[in-house]
Amino acid sequence: MLDLAHHCNEGPVSLRAVAERQNITLKYMESIMSLLLREELVVSTRGKSGGYRLTKAPKEYNVYDILHAAEGNLAPVQCLATSRNDCPLQDTCPTLPLWEGLDKIVKSYLKEFTLDKVDAKAVLEHRCDRP
Repeated sequence: MLDLAHHCNEGPVSLRAVAERQNITLKYMESIMSLLLREELVVSTRGKSGGYRLTKAPKEYNVYDILHAAEGNLAPVQCLATSRNDCPLQDTCPTLPLWEGLDKIVKSYLKEFTLDKVDAKAVLEHRCDRP
């Protein structure tokens, strides 16, 4: 996502170019990009000069949403993986408050960071205010 933000003014960015710059295999990039496409964090353009681009300005993406789209659930324990905790031990679990607190802190922390804040210098240099 940062690579797409860095190259936002170049039109659609090829996966091959991103993979090479980030030293990631093309196959792995394809799997990540399909998840980001599904969550509508990026859009693709087909054809000779096709590729991927952000759907919003970098300042509109928070790291939590990106990681959640690419990695799935970020909960520290399985019982917090969904909005409804169905664990039969939830009322007596001595560690549940610990995990709930950690989950809240992690989500809050990751939501504080947007793409433009993660690498402000590079994004500002490219002046990518819109997709």
